[in-house]
Amino acid sequence: MIQQRHRARSALYLTGDLVATLVAFFAAWYLRFESPVVPLTKGLPEFQPYLVLLPAVLLLWPLVFYFHGLYQMRRGRSRVDELLTLVVAVLLGAILLSSFSAWYRPPLEPGSTDYFTYSRWFLGLFVGLDLLLVAVTRLAIRQALQRRQLQGHNLQRILVVGAGRLGKEIAGKLQAHRELGFDVVGFLDDDPGKSASSFHGIPVLGSIHDVERVVSSELIDQVYIALPLEAHKKMLRALQNVARECVEVKLVPDILQYATLKATLEDLDGTPVINLSQVPLQGWTSLIKRVIDVGVAAGGIAALTFVLPVFPILAAAIWLQDRRPIFYQQERMGLDGKSFMIWKFRSMRIDAENSTGPVWAIRNDARRTRVGSFLRRWSLDELPQLWNVLRGDMSLVGPRPERPTFVREFKHKIPQYMVRHRVKAGITGWAQVHGWRGNTSIRKRIQYDLYYIENWSLKLDLKILWMTVRHS
Repeated sequence: MIQQRHRARSALYLTGDLVATLVAFFAAWYLRFESPVVPLTKGLPEFQPYLVLLPAVLLLWPLVFYFHGLYQMRRGRSRVDELLTLVVAVLLGAILLSSFSAWYRPPLEPGSTDYFTYSRWFLGLFVGLDLLLVAVTRLAIRQALQRRQLQGHNLQRILVVGAGRLGKEIAGKLQAHRELGFDVVGFLDDDPGKSASSFHGIPVLGSIHDVERVVSSELIDQVYIALPLEAHKKMLRALQNVARECVEVKLVPDILQYATLKATLEDLDGTPVINLSQVPLQGWTSLIKRVIDVGVAAGGIAALTFVLPVFPILAAAIWLQDRRPIFYQQERMGLDGKSFMIWKFRSMRIDAENSTGPVWAIRNDARRTRVGSFLRRWSLDELPQLWNVLRGDMSLVGPRPERPTFVREFKHKIPQYMVRHRVKAGITGWAQVHGWRGNTSIRKRIQYDLYYIENWSLKLDLKILWMTVRHS
């Protein structure tokens, strides 16, 4: 039911966007050529070449809007946030449309070397009108849905069985999505101390044994059973009682407290299986990220070697100070716990760990060379890792890889530490751009790494790359 309502709202917004965009397209033609707001200089052009742009518009706009999250029902997104996202999406669509119109230039006549050019005023009017009409249409749809909700149309009355931690969490999330037509009527719980209580303004209407009576008297549409694992028998009894009523039943498993990432439901020959560690970076998204990694890494190596010869200069500086080796290899742990050799410009003495073994680098480390201190200060020692990115050992963005010695130590001390190895390690990451790098809190670093893994998107990767450049 939740996904169905999400899809229905998204389809409604998509329809509104397409209708508004169509109106903007024809209105832009009318204002530019039929009743020109700007005087025509070349006469009235044919409409056919402009009509060719329409399929491109109707394909590009939904795709751009989708990847900007405009068809996702996000909790707490204000009208201002939605408007700003809409502005960015329309401008990106306009850039793509301009690129298409520059590429598609039909000849004025068969065999002619003179080509048709699209009016910039038309494109500008279309973008402005489209932004205005789409924004107004979305606002009208939102207000219409809110009016229907206030009038009680298609409202789903929900009963939550269990007023414990899990039940309160589910009720809070349902209340946060009132725009989908959910109304949590009350709880049922066997704890006598909760019988006169309320949570989020939702009362406890009785014990679990009262489920049939409450479903009938309160005209319940959906029942959410959110009981702890130790209440297994009560859960089965509640399911048996609810099965006698004509209501939709949802079971909220208490095992989600053990989930290390977002849990998803999978199907194994008809048997539901809950995946407690689903990583969003899979399939097509993983392929896109890899293409970007290869493109940027290859371009970066070429530019730093030939255009701005940073690599040769740094290599010469290291050589002049204490000769070879210029590069330094070190074992690190990456994707799925597999080890690889990471490349760096050498910043420490050759015998830096002969007497100590693997230890953390510290601020103003006495083991560094003079050139190495400069390299570490500006993170230039990390540049050879572009080769690791090309090889596929690393990505541009991801959790920083650690040495296996430290991994074996941390995985027993820090909960969920090994989750960071479900994705490729990165040259830079969400933790690093927030200052958690080097000899800093591992627990804080893990919190930021887990946030990145759970919320990964290309937009987040680009944001991290920009923050890395800005803070360098």
